Amino acid sequence: MNATATSPAIRTNDLLTGMEWSPAQTRELLHLAADVKARPDRYRGALAGRFLALIFEKPSLRTRVSFEVGIASLGGGSVFLDHTVSHLGEREPVGDVAKSLSRWVNGIVARVFKQESLSQLADNSNVPVINALSDLYHPCQGFADFFTLEERFGNLRGLKIAYVGDGNNMCHSLLSIGSRTGAHIRVATPPGYEPDPSVVSEAKRMARETRGKIELLHSPEEAVADTQAIYTDVWTSMGQEDESASRAAAFADYQVNDKLFSHAAADAIFMHCLPAHRRAEVTAEVMDSPRSIVFEQAENRLHMQKAILLTLLN
Repeated sequence: MNATATSPAIRTNDLLTGMEWSPAQTRELLHLAADVKARPDRYRGALAGRFLALIFEKPSLRTRVSFEVGIASLGGGSVFLDHTVSHLGEREPVGDVAKSLSRWVNGIVARVFKQESLSQLADNSNVPVINALSDLYHPCQGFADFFTLEERFGNLRGLKIAYVGDGNNMCHSLLSIGSRTGAHIRVATPPGYEPDPSVVSEAKRMARETRGKIELLHSPEEAVADTQAIYTDVWTSMGQEDESASRAAAFADYQVNDKLFSHAAADAIFMHCLPAHRRAEVTAEVMDSPRSIVFEQAENRLHMQKAILLTLLN
């Protein structure tokens, strides 16, 4: 089961969950990312003299590189703090880390095991804190994903998206952010692996405002029927390695393969936040096919994170 999500206070100067911004502000962020991608020279030097602290408790490829390249291309700099051995809070209190960093940098990007660590950083920092992945949310990936979908289909309102797999942090961000765009999202999980009820409740509330739709199912076939995008993620996230065998058994019928894809729309595409495990949550035939846009998603992490930095650090 997933950790329990709470309803944090809205922080307009931080990005902790993806729920900080309204549908209108989400639309503005997507537009900014598109402009950053189309006209990168316009933003060179926009964050000159600004510095980021990157706190990473988990290994990373896309997140670290895209943030480091992103801030550098905007004229700023970054310092990487490796906490993969000594986790945040072990050497000194998280609050003390935040108070110290606030004296030196203009923003904190944190990839952590616990959402609570982000809350502690934000509570003790006077600079923006950005969630680069936690046990409950992955908002930077989620925003990049909807930017990628908008590039592909032109309009997010009413777009049918199926998420098949574990009701994890990625699922939470797709629900939270997708509901702000008016998308129709179906989630199919095995019993006992559903997304957190509080996240679902908030997403449904927001979907009523944007005329979106949120559905929770157990049948992968029902979830992907006539959808334009099928999304999946790893069955076992970092920190859950001791559950690998039980999860492999529970998710065996939730693999994204050609048979499952046959239920989707003719123009359906495949999405994954990466890294992916071929022969587990997705087959190589789907992962490496022309309908897979996983590397477009990866590229757009850079443009979206530049948009986030411009929004929070300007």
